[in-house]
Amino acid sequence: MNEKQKQLGLEKAKRKYLLRRFWITAKGFWARGSRSHAWFWTFGLVVIVILQVLVQYRINVWNRSIFDALEQKQAREVLYQSLLFIPLALSSIALAVIIVRARMTTQRRWRRWLTHHIVDRWLTNGRYFHLNLVKGDHDNPEHRIAEDLRVASEAPVDFAVGLFSALLTAMTFIGVLWFVGGTITFDLAGSSISIPGYLVIAAIVYAVLASGAMRFIGRNYVAASETKSQAEAELRYALTRLRENGESIALIAGEDEEKVGLYEALKNVLERWRKLSTQFMRTTIVAQTSFLIAPVFPVILTAPKFLAGTLTLGQVMQAASAFVTVQTAFNWLVDNYPRFADWSASARRVASLLVSLDSLEKAETEDSWGRISRGDAPEGTALQLRDISVTLDDGTVVVSEADVKISPGERVLFVGESGSGKSTLVRAIAGLWPWGHGEIQLQPNASLFLMPQKPYIPIGPLRRAAIYPKGSDEVSDEVVKKALADVGLGELAPRIDEEGAWDQTLSGGERQRIAFARLLIHRPDICVMDESTSALDKDSQGELMTLVQKQLPNTTIVSVGHRPELEEFHDRKLILEYRKGGARIVSDEILTDLQGQQVSLLQRILRRRRREMPPVSVPERHPGDRLSR
Repeated sequence: MNEKQKQLGLEKAKRKYLLRRFWITAKGFWARGSRSHAWFWTFGLVVIVILQVLVQYRINVWNRSIFDALEQKQAREVLYQSLLFIPLALSSIALAVIIVRARMTTQRRWRRWLTHHIVDRWLTNGRYFHLNLVKGDHDNPEHRIAEDLRVASEAPVDFAVGLFSALLTAMTFIGVLWFVGGTITFDLAGSSISIPGYLVIAAIVYAVLASGAMRFIGRNYVAASETKSQAEAELRYALTRLRENGESIALIAGEDEEKVGLYEALKNVLERWRKLSTQFMRTTIVAQTSFLIAPVFPVILTAPKFLAGTLTLGQVMQAASAFVTVQTAFNWLVDNYPRFADWSASARRVASLLVSLDSLEKAETEDSWGRISRGDAPEGTALQLRDISVTLDDGTVVVSEADVKISPGERVLFVGESGSGKSTLVRAIAGLWPWGHGEIQLQPNASLFLMPQKPYIPIGPLRRAAIYPKGSDEVSDEVVKKALADVGLGELAPRIDEEGAWDQTLSGGERQRIAFARLLIHRPDICVMDESTSALDKDSQGELMTLVQKQLPNTTIVSVGHRPELEEFHDRKLILEYRKGGARIVSDEILTDLQGQQVSLLQRILRRRRREMPPVSVPERHPGDRLSR
């Protein structure tokens, strides 16, 4: 086996595995949660499909009766059959509508269950954030959850209903062809040859040829559809990135460069679309040919018996109708082959996201992966790092064996060069970075609040941004307006209920002020600030940090920052320095005395010398190129 064949075999095995993985989760709809509703609508669909096939059979019999009456010029019978068609037609229409209702209700409930299941797993323990940090096929998870999951949950219900209906219809009308067509006898080379059920044989041979031709001609349709779906997702992601970063792009006039990237993504979509259209044209040839021949073929086959007088016109029309119905049933897979390809691609993309979530979930429960544990801090301690080593998901050390003890109400500043792992360590403290070793202990029942460099501004009114993630009914208008005024956004206070694109209209500094307003509203026990004043000028930074000191004197603050002006608002300064085998805390300086006064440089040096520093043993490891700042 050459390398190409081996690669194709591995790709085929991967596709099968992903489809199995999708069904492992998807079938949970019938096993737990909404299973009573699931089984009710499932059995309901089965019963309705059976009734619909029975009505179809009765219409087929009616087809024979009306044409026999016409052939024999029986006016009364024609009138009777004409009136009989009304309830048959109404029954068929009603059953079709009920099937649509039952099918779409099943699809809607199944999609809701699957979406809740996946979103719950995605948002648990910060996995939505961790996916950005690990390798795997899980890009654009929002598209997989919104669009791919829609296709993956809608199509199987349609397939199940269609396939069951097709099988039941085929069996029913094959019986019609057998009894109506009977046996055909003809002379060949002086011998009399009889073929029983010849219409059934013809219908099966015809269906095999049509399906085989479709399968052969459209054999590359699935791969072409999947690559097109991937290209479409990449284009949507590029457009989303452009919208989200519109201000930054506009400020540096990056439109021309963005056009290049977008046009390249569009070119990729159009090229894959061209290949898909070629496949679609090939399948259309087969489908259209079958559509034209199927109604004519049974008429030709029954013509000899009709001309011989052994078949009536009604029987010919009944056989022709049954033949077309059987072909429609047999060709169900042919007709749905393109959609099956789309479903297969979407289901595998959903499964790929599930596989990545499986890996993260497994990592959370297996110590062999190296996980930072969390526990309760001893009395009198707000936060303690015990032998903390922060690593990447592949084991590469970022911060090595940090030991820090922070008292309630203490304010500690982490400083260091870019790339020394400050923000990574802060994320670990906040519970966002799980990889590593050691234990992070927090004051029991303490509330933890994180202030990132770029605060998140949710969709909705301004009050939602100010109190996020609290609910809108948890904070009064007066508290929100006061907090905005305290942080220097008093002019926005009258607009707290105004809907708008606040994530686009607020400047970077205003967003950071919103984050400080949140801090004043939430009043947490411990606050972790990751360069939360980087977009503010020095005076504004001083005003806000002073405000926090006055209004939240008992809140423990853990900060990351570069500005030396931040030191006057903190009690201690921890210096991280890059070392071989992982950054380490090389200095722990006291910045203020017990009365909160600034400590001179000489006093800091003397106190640092008096302080006992525990020895640290660091394994020799290489951090690689993926260090966070």
